[in-house]
Amino acid sequence: MVFPTVITPSPQVSFPKTASPIIRRAIRCGSSSVSAQFDLKTYWTSLIKEIDQKLDEAIPVQYPQQIYEAMRYSVLARGAKRAPPVMCVAACEIFGGNRQAAFPTACALEMVHAASLIHDDLPCMDDDPSRRGQPSSHTKFGVDMAILAGDALFPLGFRHIVSHTPTDLIPEARLIRVIAEIARAVGSTGMAAGQFVDLEGGPNAVDFVQEKKFGEMGQCSAVCGGLLAGASDDEIQHLRQYGQAVGILYQVVDDILETKSGMEIKSSKNKRKDKSYVSAYGVEKAIEVAEDLKSQAKRALEGFEKYGERVMPLYSFVDYAADRGFSM
Repeated sequence: MVFPTVITPSPQVSFPKTASPIIRRAIRCGSSSVSAQFDLKTYWTSLIKEIDQKLDEAIPVQYPQQIYEAMRYSVLARGAKRAPPVMCVAACEIFGGNRQAAFPTACALEMVHAASLIHDDLPCMDDDPSRRGQPSSHTKFGVDMAILAGDALFPLGFRHIVSHTPTDLIPEARLIRVIAEIARAVGSTGMAAGQFVDLEGGPNAVDFVQEKKFGEMGQCSAVCGGLLAGASDDEIQHLRQYGQAVGILYQVVDDILETKSGMEIKSSKNKRKDKSYVSAYGVEKAIEVAEDLKSQAKRALEGFEKYGERVMPLYSFVDYAADRGFSM
């Protein structure tokens, strides 16, 4: 999908007292970006090719065939940007980690991400008939098969990490932390909590919903990459802050662009209309939230200068999330 609109600076205003700690006073980014000379599109698309091939190999069609076809349909969708696995690999490489050793976890993150989207799209949840430029899983295969495909993808991701990560490159203790991090992110205190409050919470729940539904996946992806490479606890905390800010930023910009283009934010049952910053605060304040999140994400990377150019992919992701400077 092409996003022609660009986030531009706007006057600073105060947010309602209901805003969570992640919405702090904005610190504007400089007019020139240190990531301007890094070719993120080439880096990203080359990784997508490798990840797509490994995902194809990871989910061969077996008996019962219908479940595997539904799983592959969502995971291998041509419209997928592969942001979670790419972020995982990029974070791993900052600290000198081996890309090949990171691929099993990267693929697992995409499986878990796809499973969460399958379930989010169900009629009893967000009720979205399309996803990634094609009919949603339940639209194509039926609700029963979509539920089963999502149920199967979650454990397959964990199994893939354990069975395919070379333990001569990644110690088992690190893998345990990676698995625990993914379980935390998708569980009852993470993405599942966000989906629940999205369905049941009031309009003041927007911060919680955004952080859990969209920030958790970004946070988990960056953290897993750091864990695989043996990053320090302090570095993991910086990756956690970075990933959460980028994950929310991406969704806020999506909502802004949809509104500016005249599209209604997805919700055939209007469940999400009060759970986006655009709907809760309006476009101008949502733009300020986006600017603030962009600043937060870049500040989280300030301690990584010692790693030189290896930090450029993560730094460039922030600019892409904000301005969508190219089409995937």
